[in-house]
Amino acid sequence: MTTAPGHPASAAGSPAAGAPPGQSANGRGRKGDVQGTRRLAALLLSPTLLVLALVIGYPVLAGFRESLYARGEGLDDQGFVVEGDRFAGLGNYTAIFQGDRAAAFWNAFGNTTFFTVTTVVLETVIGVAMALIMHQMFRGRALVRASILVPWAIPTAISGLLWRWIFQADGAANAVLREQILWTADGFPAKMAIVVAEVWKTSPFIGLLVLAGLQMIPREVYEAARVDGAGPVQQFWRITLPLVKPALLVAVLFRMLDALRMFDLPAVLIGVNQKSVETLTMLAWFEASNLRYGSAAAYATVLFLYIAVIAYLFVKLLGADIIGEARRQDRGARKGARKKVTA
Repeated sequence: MTTAPGHPASAAGSPAAGAPPGQSANGRGRKGDVQGTRRLAALLLSPTLLVLALVIGYPVLAGFRESLYARGEGLDDQGFVVEGDRFAGLGNYTAIFQGDRAAAFWNAFGNTTFFTVTTVVLETVIGVAMALIMHQMFRGRALVRASILVPWAIPTAISGLLWRWIFQADGAANAVLREQILWTADGFPAKMAIVVAEVWKTSPFIGLLVLAGLQMIPREVYEAARVDGAGPVQQFWRITLPLVKPALLVAVLFRMLDALRMFDLPAVLIGVNQKSVETLTMLAWFEASNLRYGSAAAYATVLFLYIAVIAYLFVKLLGADIIGEARRQDRGARKGARKKVTA
């Protein structure tokens, strides 16, 4: 028996029969596909998350637990001598901020912040300049790119020994300046030696990432800007810098996190236990080398929190909320699709 168009039987046999108002069977299927994709993504990411939990999560928790204990001889509440590990609570943190180790902590904290801010600012300016040079079309560009990236490829310990030879009393730095400056002694010149060596080594890293961002910009954009009468300066501020901002922010963030953990370059170039260049990482290493593991773990925990706060503020203040923007666009697309189905 044939059913005439518009007959109730034809409506009952349609795919959308029984569906709630504004939602079709196709919509229900799409929702199931999304849930299945999410379950598959969670299953595929589970090995990586497990490795991260073992490699990062467990050491962080173990370090925080260690910071709550003190090792060695001490006195209990009754005045008796107690040996071995004992629970100290927040005593290690109190000693860092207000106790006998407060002066060393604030000195190392200031040095770490100074090195981070100074080196990252200089590296950003020099790295962007390097990227602009490497992006130009000229003869011998491959050789220039290779020579610019050489300092970044040198191990930090080797770089420290090289600059130690340059900054010694009869080295090349004093010969060029025609001054007798004690670069490797404890003082402000030692800070400048660290800044120069660090900027020389890691500026190519920022230049490399910015160069990758520059190569993603179509040349038609610059041609259109030149037709509109934009000069090189306007092209840089209105086109180049906004379009390479994502790559530049990633490079700067990585360099900030790396500079906050600075240890090997000051230790090789100047030496350990030098107040002018002592960083938080060096302070934690010194405590651990003297078997004060609780105090060392407390320093490491404070440094971890400092890095986490800096990274969070950096992303919130300067970085784009890519995930949130993508979700808002996805919600808008879904609402538009629902309106079309309803109509």
